[in-house]
Amino acid sequence: MSPFLYELLRTPSPSGFEAPGQRVWAGYVREVADRVESDTYGSAWAVLDGHDDVPSLLLEAHADEIGLIIQHVTDAGFLRINRIGGSDRAIARAKRVVILGDNGPVRGVVGNTAIHIRDTKDEKAPEWHELFVDVGASDKAGVTALGLRVGHPAVYADEPELLNEHHLVGRALDNRIGGYIIAEALRRLAGDWPAGTVTALNSVQEEIGGHGATMAAYRLRPAVALVVDVTHATDTPGVSQAKHGDVKLGAGPTLTHGTANHPHVVRRLMALAEQEGIAIQHEASSRYTGTDTDSIFRSRTGIASALISLPMRYMHSTVETVDLRDVDACIRLMAAFAKSLKAGDTFGIDLG
Repeated sequence: MSPFLYELLRTPSPSGFEAPGQRVWAGYVREVADRVESDTYGSAWAVLDGHDDVPSLLLEAHADEIGLIIQHVTDAGFLRINRIGGSDRAIARAKRVVILGDNGPVRGVVGNTAIHIRDTKDEKAPEWHELFVDVGASDKAGVTALGLRVGHPAVYADEPELLNEHHLVGRALDNRIGGYIIAEALRRLAGDWPAGTVTALNSVQEEIGGHGATMAAYRLRPAVALVVDVTHATDTPGVSQAKHGDVKLGAGPTLTHGTANHPHVVRRLMALAEQEGIAIQHEASSRYTGTDTDSIFRSRTGIASALISLPMRYMHSTVETVDLRDVDACIRLMAAFAKSLKAGDTFGIDLG
C-alpha cells in the first residue's frame, strides 16, 4: 500500500467535513498537475492543460465517507448520535470512534450494554437515537471541556490494512479509493501531455446527494466524463445475483449500461479494455446509478458520461474490501480513455 493511499484512507472526511482528506489529495496531485483548484464547498480538482480541439475530459470520484454526528449531549456526559449518509446502525455498537472536535480529534466508544444484563428477547438492531458514545466525561461540562458540542462529526476509528497480497480492507474505501484511482490516472498522463485538457475532480457530499459533483460539473463544463465509484461484489454468501447482478472481486472493474451512461462512451471503454487486455464486468442501470454520474451527465446541456465501478465487498462498513488488481485495472482504463481522445471526437447520438 502506497503511503499516499494509506494517508488518504485513514484521514477522517465525512460528508460535509471533507477538508482534511481533500488537503491530503490536493497535496499529492499538486506534484504533477498544471494547477489545483477548489470551490466554495471544498470539491477539489487538478488539471492537465491540453489542446482546445480535443474534447476535454473529467475523471471524477467522491471524497466523502459516511459517518456519525453528535445529536445531543446528556447531563451525564454521554453523546447521542445520528448518522451521516448511509451508515449502518447494525454495526455501530461497541465500535471505537474518532470525533472531530474544536480542539482536535477526541476518542470515544459506542456503548454496548453487556449481553449478561440486557434483554435479548426479540432483539433488533438499535435505532440511531438509542445509541450513545462514551468519551470518558462525567457530565455535560466535561464534554464541553473536550471541545465537543452538538454538530461535531465522527467516524469509526478503523484504519486500512492488507488482508493478503491483493485484498485491501478498511473503512472509507467508498470512495477514497476512487480519489486514489483518479490521482494515479492523472500521474500516468502527466508530463508532455499532447491531447485535450484532463481534469481529475474529487467531489464532496456524494453520500448525501451528489451535491459536490453537481456544482463542479456545472463550473468545469467538460465534454466527456468518467466517474469511478465502488459497486457491490455479489460473490459472498447470502447475496442474490438474480437481484443484484453477478459481480466478482478480482475479476476487473464493471461498466454500467443504461440511464446516465452514454452508449458511445461505454462502447469506447469496452473496446479499449479489450485492446489493453483489461478484464471487465457488466452491470445494468434500470433507473439511476446511485453515483455522481447521475449528477454530472445532466449538467447544462448534457455531458457524455460513463461509470466505471470497482467491485467491493461489505460496502458501508468498517471492513470494506477491494482487490488491488481491480484498482490497477481502473487506473489503466481511465488513462487509456484519456489517451484515445483525438481532435474531432464527438459523442452526440446521430438520429439520421
